[in-house]
Amino acid sequence: MSGNTEGPGPAAVVTPGTARPMITERHPTAATSHVAGVARATSAACAAGRAAGWGGSPAGGPAGRSASATGAAPALPGVAELNDYRAAFNTAQIAMAVVDHEGAVVAANDALATLLGTEPEALHQQSAADLVDLASDGRTWHAYREVLSGRRSRFRCTRRLKHPDGRSLWAEVTVAPAPDSRRVLLSIADISDRRELQARLRHLQMHDPVSRLPNRTLFFERLSSVLETSSYEHGGTGRIGLCYLDLDGFKAVNDTLGHRVGDRLLAAVAGRLTACADSDGFTRGGSHLVARLGGDEFAILVEDSTGTEQLADLARSVLAALQRPFDLAGQRLSVSASIGVVERATDGTTATGLMQDADTTLYWAKADGKARWTFFDPERNAHRMTRQALSSMLRPALDRGEFALEYQPLVGMADGAVRGVEALVRWNHPQFGTLAPNRFIGIAEEDGSIVQLGRWVLRTACHQARQWQTDHPGAAPLFVSVNVAVRQVWDSDLVTDVAGILAETGLAPHLLQLELTESAVMGSAGRPLQALQALSDMGVRIAIDDFGTGYSNLAYLSRLPVSVLKLDGSFVRGFQDEAHPNPADEIIVEALVQLAHRLGLTVTAECVETGGQAARLRRIGCDTGQGWLYSRAVAPERIDGMIGVSPLAV
Repeated sequence: MSGNTEGPGPAAVVTPGTARPMITERHPTAATSHVAGVARATSAACAAGRAAGWGGSPAGGPAGRSASATGAAPALPGVAELNDYRAAFNTAQIAMAVVDHEGAVVAANDALATLLGTEPEALHQQSAADLVDLASDGRTWHAYREVLSGRRSRFRCTRRLKHPDGRSLWAEVTVAPAPDSRRVLLSIADISDRRELQARLRHLQMHDPVSRLPNRTLFFERLSSVLETSSYEHGGTGRIGLCYLDLDGFKAVNDTLGHRVGDRLLAAVAGRLTACADSDGFTRGGSHLVARLGGDEFAILVEDSTGTEQLADLARSVLAALQRPFDLAGQRLSVSASIGVVERATDGTTATGLMQDADTTLYWAKADGKARWTFFDPERNAHRMTRQALSSMLRPALDRGEFALEYQPLVGMADGAVRGVEALVRWNHPQFGTLAPNRFIGIAEEDGSIVQLGRWVLRTACHQARQWQTDHPGAAPLFVSVNVAVRQVWDSDLVTDVAGILAETGLAPHLLQLELTESAVMGSAGRPLQALQALSDMGVRIAIDDFGTGYSNLAYLSRLPVSVLKLDGSFVRGFQDEAHPNPADEIIVEALVQLAHRLGLTVTAECVETGGQAARLRRIGCDTGQGWLYSRAVAPERIDGMIGVSPLAV
C-alpha cells in the first residue's frame, strides 16, 4: 500500500459478528519496517490511531516535517499498539466516526451503527451532518464547517435524534480535529438521562409545590417571551390579556383553620382556575398560562387575546367558579376573589408595565368592594399617577412658597353684610396649574404634611384678618374661618400653635373660627376633646363643617364646645326647584336650625347659589350663608372692596 493513504478504505470497516482482519494485513510485516514506505504508512496509522483508532496523514504531513527537521526517524507504533487503537475505537461505548475534510464518514464504530440502527458499512461515505442533523440551523452548520476546514479547534452541540426503536434521545455531538491529520473525529454521547434530570429539576424550580401550577419565575419567563415575539407577524392577534386575582380574606382561613387547610384551598382554587382557562369559550384563539405568583395571588395569561370581551367573560367565569363552596376534607369553605383585568397590544408593552397596571387594577377591585373584577382604566391610572406625583412634591412646594389663600365671604342672611370669610388654600403647581384643596388635602392628611401646611394656612389667614382690621378701622372686623384636619389635633399641639399665632398676629381669639368635619368632631374623645375645649376656653369659635352628612350623634352637641353648625350643601341644593319645592327638605333644615338655636349655636348654610334659596333659608332662620350667590373664593384684595359697603345680596 502507498504511504499516502489517509485512512482505511471500505474493506477496513467490519460488520458486527464477522472476523475483523488485522490492520497489519494492509502493510508489510514488522521485519521489513526499515523500508521507507512502510515507515510512513505505520507513522500515519499511529497518528490517526490516537484520534480514531486508525488512519493517517499524508507523507508530507506534520509528522514527516518533524522528522526531517530533527534529522531523526519518527517514533513508530508497533503492530500491537495499532491493533489496540483499532480495538478501542470499535469497542468504545460512545458512538464515534472518522470524517474527512469534506464531511463524509470514513469509518464508524459499532456504537454509532447501533445508535442509528444500521451496520457500520452502511455509514461509509455518508454525510456526517445528515446523520446527526448538523445542517438544521445556520450557526451550527457554520461552526461544523469551520472545524472541517481547520479554522476552528473544536465544536460541540446538542441534538435530538430518533432512535431506531421509535423513541427520541438527546445527544451531545462533539467534532474535533484528529492530530496530525486532515480528518476529524465525531463523537456522540447519549445525554437523555441527564436531560431528563435537568427537565425534572427545572420543573421543580419553575412550579409551585402546593398548587402544582407554574410559579412566578416561569410566569415572567413566559410573559417576557410573548412580549418579545410579535405573534401578529405569524397570524396571531398581536394582543395579550391578563387576569390578576387575589383571594378575599384568605389570611383568615390560615389563621383560623391552619395552613394545611389553606394549602388545600389554594390547590382547589388552582384546579378551578385551570378549568376556566381551558374552556374554549374563554381562551379560544391563543394559548394561556395559569400561574400562582405567591401567597393567594394567581394570574391567567392569555396569549393572542381577541379583545376585552374575551377577558371579561373569563373574569366572570372565574368569579362564578370561585364563589361555589369548596369541600376540603370535611371543611366547607366559601371564598371570593378580586380580579384586575388588563388587555392590550403586545407591541410597546413591557412585562413590568403590564404587571404594574394589573396590580393597580387589582387594588381598584379591592377598594371598590372586593368580590368583583375591574378593567384597567388609563384615565383613572393617570389620576393615580398624578396623585403620586403630587404626594412627592407637596412638602417641597411649601418651602418654595407655591401655596396661596383665597377667601370666600360668609354673609349675614338678614342684611347681606359680610360678617367673615373662609380661608381656602390653593396650590399654584408649576406643572398642573392652580389646584383646589380637594386635589391635595387628602394626600397631605395621608403623609402627615397636613400639620405643616395647616400651620402655614392658620398663620397666613390670621395675619390677613388682622391686616383687614388695620386697614378698615371704622368697619366691624371680619372673623376668619380656617379648616382643621383631625390629624392636626392628634399629631401637633394645636392649642399651643393657635395661641402662639394669635399672639404673633395680634388677632382677637373671637375673630378666629376653626372648622372640623362632622365625622372628626363627633368621634372626639380624649386628647381631641381636650384640645377643642381648651381652644373654646381661649375664645376661639369651633364650627362643625358639612353637618348632617354623617351618622350624627346629637348627644355630642350638648357636650362639645361647638359654636357654629355649617349645613352641608346637599340640603341647600334641595331648594333649587323653586317652582315645585320639596316640603321635606325645608322641614329637615328648619328642624336642624331650630335645634341649633335652642342649643345656643349659629347656623351657616353652604352652597347658596340663587336668590330663591337665600329667601327660603332666611325664612327658616339661618344666620349666615356662603356660596356663589354672594361670591366665589377670591384674592384678599377683593375682600378689601367688600368691607363696610352695601350688602352683597339680600
